[in-house]
Amino acid sequence: MNKDLLTIYNLTRDDIEEIFERADHLKMIREKGRVYQPLKGKILGMIFKKASTRTRISFEVGMYQLGGGAIYLNSSDLQWERGESIADTAKVLSQYLDGILIRTFAHEEVERLAEYADIPVINGLTDLLHPCQILSDIYTIKERLGEIKGVKIAYVGDGNNIANTWLIGAPKMGMDISIASPKGYQPNKEIVEKAILIARDNKSRVEIMKDPFRCVKDADIIYTDVWVSMGKEGEREERWEAFKSFQVNLDLIKRAKDSVLIMHCLPAHRGEEITSEVIDSERSIVFDQTRNRLHVQKGILEILLGGR
Repeated sequence: MNKDLLTIYNLTRDDIEEIFERADHLKMIREKGRVYQPLKGKILGMIFKKASTRTRISFEVGMYQLGGGAIYLNSSDLQWERGESIADTAKVLSQYLDGILIRTFAHEEVERLAEYADIPVINGLTDLLHPCQILSDIYTIKERLGEIKGVKIAYVGDGNNIANTWLIGAPKMGMDISIASPKGYQPNKEIVEKAILIARDNKSRVEIMKDPFRCVKDADIIYTDVWVSMGKEGEREERWEAFKSFQVNLDLIKRAKDSVLIMHCLPAHRGEEITSEVIDSERSIVFDQTRNRLHVQKGILEILLGGR
């Protein structure tokens, strides 16, 4: 792997398989109650400009389980909020830490931090991409289905950072991806273009459409996310109007395979983008996704901070 994990686009399939192999091993060790501390003495700095439940807890717990430590840094704790440059911040943090996790709005901030840092930088989420989430999701699908090549992912909802990341992750692993979003809320066009090229190389399919019912036809996985992401709260009413026919409910999942599985990156706004009867059903593997965030991210930490 490269020094940093900013996007799945920069990972090879071998890189991803290595992460999954380490996740399998670390998960097995944990389940057997064995102590394994390859990151003893290592410290991860965690910068958060966006609130978090799963990202913060899974990375912090992961570092402790691997023998290291984690320092939570609200953006207001750092001097860059008072004018210090990202370059200077990166150079300073490189003197104290062994790695940086950052969860922020602008993807450019993550890129600049990685450019000037001498230590690994991990993208914990930006408005553009969420690589750790989708790596964990692919791992979860592989764990559940075994073979993932040719699996169809149907993403229904906002063309946000989750949709953008699925566009890169799915075809890279030989999976098909269909995304249904209303007009004006579709995924990033440049990422769609990259995804189409990746799909050609891997003999998979990428589809962007506006009809959620056509999107889920023959789907193995139906995936959704909130309609109103952090930072978009002022658009709530217009988004509700645009997305009201994109809810993942029993009527929609009947159009997919009988064996279809349901995924959501959480937090879920029950009764909005997904109904409780779907997310709580036997088809749902939502909390498998949550659990596997810990194991996959521990694999990433071990590789990047442990120098595997």
